[in-house]
Amino acid sequence: MTKEPRGTRLPGLPLLADRFNTLRYEDGRVILLDRRVYPFRTEFVTCTTVEEVARAIEEMVVQGGPPLAYAAGLGMVLAAEAVRDRPTDQQRERLREAARRLLHTRPTADDLFQVVPTAQAVGEAALARGEDPARAILEYVNGEIERGNRVSEACGRHAATLIEDGDRILTHCIPGAALCWMLYVAVQEQGKQVELWPTETRPYLQGARLTAACGLEAGVPVTLITDGMVAQAMAAGKVNVYVTAADRIAMDGHVANKVGTLQNAIVAHYFRVPYYVLGYDGPDPNTRTGEDIRIEERRPDEVLHCRGAEGRVRVAVPGANAYYPAFDVTPPHLIDAIVTDRGIFPPRLIRRYWEEEDPGGDSHA
Repeated sequence: MTKEPRGTRLPGLPLLADRFNTLRYEDGRVILLDRRVYPFRTEFVTCTTVEEVARAIEEMVVQGGPPLAYAAGLGMVLAAEAVRDRPTDQQRERLREAARRLLHTRPTADDLFQVVPTAQAVGEAALARGEDPARAILEYVNGEIERGNRVSEACGRHAATLIEDGDRILTHCIPGAALCWMLYVAVQEQGKQVELWPTETRPYLQGARLTAACGLEAGVPVTLITDGMVAQAMAAGKVNVYVTAADRIAMDGHVANKVGTLQNAIVAHYFRVPYYVLGYDGPDPNTRTGEDIRIEERRPDEVLHCRGAEGRVRVAVPGANAYYPAFDVTPPHLIDAIVTDRGIFPPRLIRRYWEEEDPGGDSHA
């Protein structure tokens, strides 16, 4: 493991705002911030094979739709490096094998299914030109990370316009870099006083660790609640805005996010608390409706423990069964706005607006 991140930091801008702080390729290694232990420890897991990258994604070392896609893309660099001196047909087949393995890691977030196939195509095109596929893939993936950072900032800046002075913001799981930028702009640039109320988000406690850390780094007071306290917090007027990210947005405005997002949206709708989705670069053009979103089901034993694989503590009696759908899907009528790098959109009309602005219907660079 290595201990030093290599991204950029502005005062008041959380570490997770810049993905280069959390993952990179260096000298034949993919280096990933271990989000299972951050922020208690800032440790990096080093992967030297495609299989190690795939397991890091599956075992929650790297979390969040864009970061896990970038990690997989860097895994494609490892695949190309491993067969650099072999015949072209063997190099091409290795890229295809690596892509298949990485695409089978986590099925719900759409970024993975954009980055990995494109990385494969970039590598094969380099081979056809007689160029180094590893270098070509690395340039592509680093370009995607840079683009993702720009998208996150733009999305966060648009979202900050929806936040009022004095707001108490409920979050669920880790809304990621766009939340970091939303808080930074609202607090550091606009001078608003806001509070962050994250749910703990069992079983990996992303809210208690990652989101809470982002809030504190941004200079925002943080009040943690358990996943079961949302209705009471809203009934008591403790929170007045609900904000999450989205692992996948369908063209009809349905949003997939960490399981529990839907029930919080239902409660928010009942108490007339606006729900805003940080949609980054928008809906997936290949996902037409919410029914097309595949929900990942993780190992049930993760629910029987707290904090997953790292420092896990059993919380259920022996013999108890468990069920762990990692995501749920929230319908558009429960969402007040989807915020993207292009602006703020009404969920039920996002297809119309998106296709008018992008006749090709492709929201991914």
